[in-house]
Amino acid sequence: MKVVIIGGVAGGASAAARLRRLDEKAEIMVFERGEYISYANCGLPYHVGGVIEERDELLLMTPELMKDRFNIDVRVRSEVTAIDRAGKSVEVKGPDGKLYRESYDKLLIATGSSPLRPAAPSPGGPSPTAGCPRYPACPPSPSLSARPFPAYCRRGNGRSAPQACPFPSSPASWLPTAF
Repeated sequence: MKVVIIGGVAGGASAAARLRRLDEKAEIMVFERGEYISYANCGLPYHVGGVIEERDELLLMTPELMKDRFNIDVRVRSEVTAIDRAGKSVEVKGPDGKLYRESYDKLLIATGSSPLRPAAPSPGGPSPTAGCPRYPACPPSPSLSARPFPAYCRRGNGRSAPQACPFPSSPASWLPTAF
């Protein structure tokens, strides 16, 4: 049985590893549009805040390690652009930009999502998310030395002197008052 999984990171990589434990003989392929197959998403705030200084400490699994450890074919920077359900195949745009087809017996779609910022202003003024920076799922640069926040709002955390913070001081005021 050949299983194609669209999407890596939490859903796709976890599903691929679980499938391998359930079926040692299955041919498993994972297509991930980004460059990372698995990383510690929950560690991102610590990286941005400087607690975890090296981005590589967030990277948990590489395509090579998935192949060696689980015999799973992981293709990063490979975007599935079309699904032919009747023909049981997917069209993939590889890292070189060329399109090719890959067949499957079973297909699992485990794509992630992107955050949605409310477009409507809050009753008290501009949108509560206006001016808030956006970070990609896993920081693309080896270091975040040019952080947009002064010490990432380390106001009175005991590790450094209080710093100016671009956010309101009360967490309650960060929330929109109405939708």
